[in-house]
Amino acid sequence: MKITDILVPELIRYPLEMNDKESAIKELLNLLNSKGLIQDYDAVLDAVLKRESKMTTGVGNGVAIPHCKSQGASQFAIALGIHPAGIDFQSLDSRPAHLIFLLIGPEHKAGLHIRLLSRISRIVAREEVREGLLNARSADNVYQLMANLESSPSELNLS
Repeated sequence: MKITDILVPELIRYPLEMNDKESAIKELLNLLNSKGLIQDYDAVLDAVLKRESKMTTGVGNGVAIPHCKSQGASQFAIALGIHPAGIDFQSLDSRPAHLIFLLIGPEHKAGLHIRLLSRISRIVAREEVREGLLNARSADNVYQLMANLESSPSELNLS
């Protein structure tokens, strides 16, 4: 499954308005909820925050990937928030997160959940990709960049 199979321009927030980790997660979760992609908002929020409390999802290099598996999500959904100034996600490298991918999915599909996390990680592993996403300046441009990246899987070792 490609990221752009489930991440559409309407699920990309540029710029992300909130300035702290929990509020940013809620902003992205509200975006998914407004599109009818969450069955139980409170259960999903609780699952994301519990996962975050175990270990930061701030993976470094300006990227955070908060995620959860929850009964409140019957399908996979991704929202992407871009925060030009950055948000403190207690990232592994202590740098602020600018690209925040929120991934939610059903509890019974752990394998696909891991594959999607891995795919996001591989896409944003390259500095020029992160810079391109940060400089895209609109949801449509961010989506187009993601779609272009995924259409050349060998370049990013996505195949």
